[in-house]
Amino acid sequence: MTLGTPGTSGTIGVTLSSTAVRRTIEDTVLLAREARDAGLHSAWFGQSFAYDSPSLAAIVGREVPGLHVGTSAIPVFGRHPLLVSSQAQTAQAATGGRYHLGLALGTRHLTETAFGLPYERPIGLLREFLTALRPLLETGAADFHGELLTATTPYPASVPGARPTVPVLVAAMGPQALRVSGELADGILPFLAGPRALAEHIVPAVTAAASAAGRPAPRIVALVPGVVTSDAEAVREAAGEALALYERIPSYGRAIGLSGASRAAELAVIGDEETVAAEVRRYREAGATEVVFTMTELNGEDDRRRTWQLLGELSRD
Repeated sequence: MTLGTPGTSGTIGVTLSSTAVRRTIEDTVLLAREARDAGLHSAWFGQSFAYDSPSLAAIVGREVPGLHVGTSAIPVFGRHPLLVSSQAQTAQAATGGRYHLGLALGTRHLTETAFGLPYERPIGLLREFLTALRPLLETGAADFHGELLTATTPYPASVPGARPTVPVLVAAMGPQALRVSGELADGILPFLAGPRALAEHIVPAVTAAASAAGRPAPRIVALVPGVVTSDAEAVREAAGEALALYERIPSYGRAIGLSGASRAAELAVIGDEETVAAEVRRYREAGATEVVFTMTELNGEDDRRRTWQLLGELSRD
């Protein structure tokens, strides 16, 4: 089977949760093989306080040839571009060029509670982080001295075999984050941003910023909670409980509102094959270059397999 490269229109992937479901590395590899064999193009890993997501992606990508793997997403607070570059390049070399690095601003609560760091000037930190990170990934060298961080390389920081250059995406949805991402990243990873928010606000903003910076059109990797099921009412209730916490985070709350919804669960794609396929088409028409389904395990293994089967078929359309 020849799998398309993420970044080309129409590719579909799934998240292999490392937070909601606690799996061994061996079980994760088995699940990734199932995703590839279903026809899915990519598998993505969240960053928690347990597994290190680039390491897990590197293992999975090496064990499952042909499957692209990505991190969605590493918060920039509590990290440093030199260390993230090393992780990303190592994963890229291990997977033969199939790794995709996702970064995020994180949240005030987790940043200040877990790291003891003040959640200050997040957009400024994102800009400096990306500015320092890009030359590290491209050349293995950096000499950056900013207001919020410093990144220099007294020794070479390139990893043999880490080619092509690791693509960098940002979980950006607000105007300032979209501007920085368009200027300095390869694309974005919006979550809980429906077709309306993508088409009217998010895609135009990040595309305009990329164009103004002389960069190519950005990748729009839309993360979408969704399940193919015959019990839509029960699954939507479960989705409401699982997604409620995002309603209290300002950036997600804004995206939910711009999507024409009042609750996060309204943006979950839940229903039969025809219903879900129609929603995938809406995301593509709204400007998503790639669609990645999350929470597909919400109603058990039977519905997850049913969901993956449909997504695999759609990825071949």
